[in-house]
Amino acid sequence: MAAEGHAPTSGEYITHHLQHWQKNFSFEDVKQTNIVDFSVFNFDSLLYTSVLGLLAVFFLWRAARKAHAGVPGRFQAAVEILVEMVDNQAKALIHNEKSRRLVGPLALTVFVWIFFMNAMDMIPVDALPSAWAWYVGSTGHDPAHAYHRVVPTADLSTTLGMSTFVLLLCFLYNIKIKGLGGWGHELIAAPFGDHWALWPFNFLMQVIEFIAKTVSHGMRLFGNMFAGELVFMLIALMGGGWALTGTGIGLAIGHVIAGTVWTLFHILVITLQAFIFMMLTLIYLGQAHDAH
Repeated sequence: MAAEGHAPTSGEYITHHLQHWQKNFSFEDVKQTNIVDFSVFNFDSLLYTSVLGLLAVFFLWRAARKAHAGVPGRFQAAVEILVEMVDNQAKALIHNEKSRRLVGPLALTVFVWIFFMNAMDMIPVDALPSAWAWYVGSTGHDPAHAYHRVVPTADLSTTLGMSTFVLLLCFLYNIKIKGLGGWGHELIAAPFGDHWALWPFNFLMQVIEFIAKTVSHGMRLFGNMFAGELVFMLIALMGGGWALTGTGIGLAIGHVIAGTVWTLFHILVITLQAFIFMMLTLIYLGQAHDAH
């Protein structure tokens, strides 16, 4: 944050807002110094991911509990449209009916869960971090070190964690559908052909394919949500430049207009990104059912 005695600069403001509330496995507040450090985890992302996951499950449970055979209300109709959309996509991509009993609800939960996490970007940038800084200050600690990010999908560890879980499901269904021996043979026989001299190249290509799909699956969601969060911060800086001058009033008006336009556009972005992640999940799991 800014040094004591002056307001934060634009760089200090953005840097502070991009810093996670981080803890180690002793649950002590720390700050990550290396690019990769598995001894540190982003507690704010973990917190909001868990809460919003429970909220997504409650949302779907509530919809199922209120469902009835009569004329549906608006809530039930909206959920039924969503369920039918996901079910149709699952039927088109996964032809094994037994697998769809798990994969269909999984895809539905993923869509709602990611939508809720993405929707945290619609909350004013400074609302929850400021409330957290006030609380930290009230406990006698320095509020300048009260780091807090509220959009879990703007954290690469969250999105790569979800895509890695999809990868593990792909492994599971490959073994379940094709058998361990059948999948093992596929790993060394495709895509160049079943000849012993090509086995190392086939296996290398399979490994590269799995890694590329997993990384791109997580990076796509992270990149879009991180960019959206950054734009909201830049718009917030316009509001922070308000003053009773021509330029200051112009910034205030621009802040309101830009914030409104970007928020309306972002509704499409958060929905589309949740849909894309869900569709890629279905596609990758569908590929695990198909033999080369």
